[in-house]
Order: sequence, then structure tokens, then C-alpha cells
Amino acid sequence: KTHRMRMKKIKNILISQPRPLSDRNPYADLETSFGVQCDFQQLIRVEGVGIREFRDQHIYFEEYTAVIVSSRLGIDHFFRLCEEMRYTVPDTMKYFCVSEKIASYLQKYIQYRKRKVFFPSVETNKVEELLPQSKRHSDEKYLVAVSDVNKDTLIPLLEENKITCARAAFYKTVSADIAQGKPFDYDMVTFFSPEGIPSLKKNYPNFEQGEVVIAALGAKTAK
Repeated sequence: KTHRMRMKKIKNILISQPRPLSDRNPYADLETSFGVQCDFQQLIRVEGVGIREFRDQHIYFEEYTAVIVSSRLGIDHFFRLCEEMRYTVPDTMKYFCVSEKIASYLQKYIQYRKRKVFFPSVETNKVEELLPQSKRHSDEKYLVAVSDVNKDTLIPLLEENKITCARAAFYKTVSADIAQGKPFDYDMVTFFSPEGIPSLKKNYPNFEQGEVVIAALGAKTAK
């Protein structure tokens, strides 16, 4: 009952996600059940790191024999930069992926069966699960492909086990321009990652919460 009373006060909701492709989604149910209007606007967007930015990290592809990737974006931007920098990825390169699904995505760029691709037997999507396999290939030199906001958890583990590795940002998260001079006119705003909060402040520098309800996905976003 309390939930429904609060929803009666909410008319416009900013969903910081792309609009779902299908009409059958939880947001459509919200609109139907409570008579609210959901506005879908991504607060953040991903951009590839440029050649100059990459070189500023002092990373040289030829020094590494293995790549660790945790997302499709990591794979896309790894091969993009290799191409832009005219580096031919050797057939001997080894790929360590957080899941079989991510590993399968490599087929977009390589002949999957002719390369050495590794992933955990358990689908947890946690990069730490790659440590046992990395230890079995401890002679490799690992390049960990991440975003600029990634909080490293695997690299300290690799270093503790005397495994040569380096972190490299291949893509970055930037604020999307959604305000375009318009005032903030929402009763509720949803955040799906911590990076969305600075974007809201950038788009609406005079934003004050007041009666605005804030929804956050995950403890890190809420914090």
C-alpha cells in the first residue's frame, strides 16, 4: 500500500538506459500499472581510447603474449587499436576471457579454433576466476584490457603470484549530453552504475534532490 501511495506522486521517471527493443518489459508494466511516463536517456556513453591516449600509457603490444578481457567492449577496442596502430596480432597470442560467452565473441576477429582461448569452467563473470589458469601459464606476459574506470582486482593477484602483467585502458566512459538546456523535470531518476551520477551533475549543475526519488542498482551505485 505504501509503495502504491509513493508511486501516485511519481509521474515522470528518467531511466538512464536505452529504450528496450520489445514492448514487453518491466518499464511498460510500470507505465500501465501506475500511469507514469518513463523517459529513456543514457547518462553515459563509451568511447574508444585514441592512439595518443594509449601511447601515453606506455604500453607496447609486442611485449605481451596474452590478453585478458572481461567484456565484448574490451575485445572490440583491443582489435580496433591494434588495427589503428598497424600492429598485427600474432597467431601465438593467448586470450583469457571471463566467460565462454565472451570467449565465443572472439570469433568476430580470429579463427577461434586455431588460437589458444581460455575461460573458467564456472560461469561467474568474475575476472578473479582467471587466476588458476593464469598460474598454469605463468610464463606469459599478460595485458589486461579494461576501461578507464575499471577497479583492478586481478592484477594484484597476478603480481602476488609473480606473473608479469599490465593494465591498459582501451575505452573510456564519458558523460552523455542529455540536458541540452532543458530543466530537470523528473520525479524519479534511476542509476545503473556509479558513473551515471557525475553525468547527471554535469548535465544539470543546479540539480537538488528535494522530493526527487532516486533508485540505484547495486551497492556501489547507491554508495
